Amino acid sequence: MIKRFLFPLLFVLPLLITAGRSGEIVYLTPSLDVPFWRYLLKGIESEAEKEGYTVTAYDSTNDAARQLSNVQDAISRKVDGILISPTDSSTAPRILQMAGQAGIPVVIADIGTDSGDYVSFIISDNFEGAEQVGAEAVRLFKEKGLEKPEVGQVSLSLARANGQKRAGGWRKAMEEIGAVEVDLKQMQLYTAEETFKYVQDMLTANPDIKGLFIHSDAPSVGAVRAIQTSRMGSTVMLFGFDGMPEFIEYIRDGRLLAVGMQQPYLMGAESGKTLIRHLKGETVPKEVMVPIILVSKANLDEVLPTITLTVFGGEL
Repeated sequence: MIKRFLFPLLFVLPLLITAGRSGEIVYLTPSLDVPFWRYLLKGIESEAEKEGYTVTAYDSTNDAARQLSNVQDAISRKVDGILISPTDSSTAPRILQMAGQAGIPVVIADIGTDSGDYVSFIISDNFEGAEQVGAEAVRLFKEKGLEKPEVGQVSLSLARANGQKRAGGWRKAMEEIGAVEVDLKQMQLYTAEETFKYVQDMLTANPDIKGLFIHSDAPSVGAVRAIQTSRMGSTVMLFGFDGMPEFIEYIRDGRLLAVGMQQPYLMGAESGKTLIRHLKGETVPKEVMVPIILVSKANLDEVLPTITLTVFGGEL
């Protein structure tokens, strides 16, 4: 009698163990020192928790070699899926190739890749978002009676597809007023301290500059400090991209005049949801476009309830 039931039990037991075991997905992020990526991670975790998946985040510290090592570790652990925000678009294809050879599906969350196979790409329209910021800058330049104003950018690495699009969108808007771009510096560390130095150098070399466009969140804080230190707040207009809680005060008091805010928490949630749906065998879209919200003093109170979660991950 015991033997009669022993074989079925031995067959079913591994299935029961597998069914009860939570899956694991990995998020390869450029740098958790940058608020944007932390908020995106929180969005991923929110969706993974609903479905019983654990999320392990690997910080690449903006280093392509570290990112490569991280994906090798994830592959060796045989994780169920990978979400990646590449350190840059040119190194992403190698990561996609390695994951593909291991049979691990990949969803890309922002930045993008020059080539390669992936499940889905969760992105915002960086060109249009930057163009909207630029259009607001043009409106303010005209309001002040400025013609062909000198402007500058502190950009993401232009090896990143999203950096190219933000630079291009801003420049397209500047064409309307004939603005002259007198300087562009590319971020390497993506810190407030780095951009503080870049902006100080820009202001010293170009004392007639009227507008600056900063491509990222924490670096914009450095730009605010540099303008204040140089006592040029009354003549230099500052425009930004992405968001962090400090921006609310800056927008209210005019230190930041307009910001194109991606919604990283929402992007993370969409990324996690899309990967998990794929793991369940469902058909998912090849690209998901998450809107960018243009925020200025005029609409801040109206959009604040939304951006508190979708941009700042509930940290306000």
